[in-house]
Amino acid sequence: MFPDFAVYGPEAEYRTPTLSEAFAYCERLTRSHYENFTVGSFLLPRLLRRPFYAIYSYCRWADDLGDETGGGPGAVALLDWWEGELDRCYALASQGSVRQGCVKNGGRPTHPVFVAMRDVFEHHALPKKPFADLLVAFRRDQRQFRYATMEDLLDYCRYSADPVGRIILHLAASVWQTGGPNEQERIWSDSICTGLQLANHWQDVRRDREIGRSYIPEEYRERFGVSIDAPVDGRAFREMMKALVDDAEKRLLAGLPLAESVPKPLRFDIRLFVRGGLATLHEIRKIDYAVLERRPTVSKRNKLCLLLKAWADGFICRNRTLHTETD
Repeated sequence: MFPDFAVYGPEAEYRTPTLSEAFAYCERLTRSHYENFTVGSFLLPRLLRRPFYAIYSYCRWADDLGDETGGGPGAVALLDWWEGELDRCYALASQGSVRQGCVKNGGRPTHPVFVAMRDVFEHHALPKKPFADLLVAFRRDQRQFRYATMEDLLDYCRYSADPVGRIILHLAASVWQTGGPNEQERIWSDSICTGLQLANHWQDVRRDREIGRSYIPEEYRERFGVSIDAPVDGRAFREMMKALVDDAEKRLLAGLPLAESVPKPLRFDIRLFVRGGLATLHEIRKIDYAVLERRPTVSKRNKLCLLLKAWADGFICRNRTLHTETD
């Protein structure tokens, strides 16, 4: 079990935090996992930080309920509990009535994440569906450990990755009152989020194998003649990984136009998001796709380079726009 489960799990007894205490908890949780999040909450536009901390904490708890509680039916039951809290919290925020809230304390949310999320839902009118879709993916992880085709894996990404981007798009639309993301922006966002998810999968091939899971589609193994039990990174395995890395890169680059479509304060973060995924793929290439031998990581020095490159991307785009307008 992860540490906070004993404090705020479904059987725990605790005092309901105030709104400020709930957001403080979410901020601490987000910052404690900063290295695992590419965008980096420290660099988010100021207006997004407070709701982002709550959203990230919702995702973090859901992920931990799936991965850190022993798995199987027990994990599914805890994810069902989490979705029940989401349903009641969303109903409360939508209707403005304590009668429809979470189960304890006269119907009001008591878990710090949902105390904060109620405020986020009320002020930003975010849709519930992407939050619920994430739980579909976490449940799927409890029963599916192999993927037959790339399309099967992409369907998983539609629930495990794409909802995060859509949540951020809706949040940005609310903060800057742009009227909501359009269909093209959703397509670009999905492409980036899927590309990032795939990059993370190809980075973690060794770790996933150790826990009995593989995201490499069986059709790729068959195409390149690679056994799922291959003990080392042979030539066929590396050729297969190269094809998978190239595919993820194309998806990241295909979504890059989103950085020039979202509100300006968010553009740097989108470019950094894409740069982070590309950097992970670059590290995989640097070790010649030997991901069964070791896990490729982006060094702190290279993370600083990502910041500079993302800033430079924005500078180039601004200059290009300026020249276009003056020509």
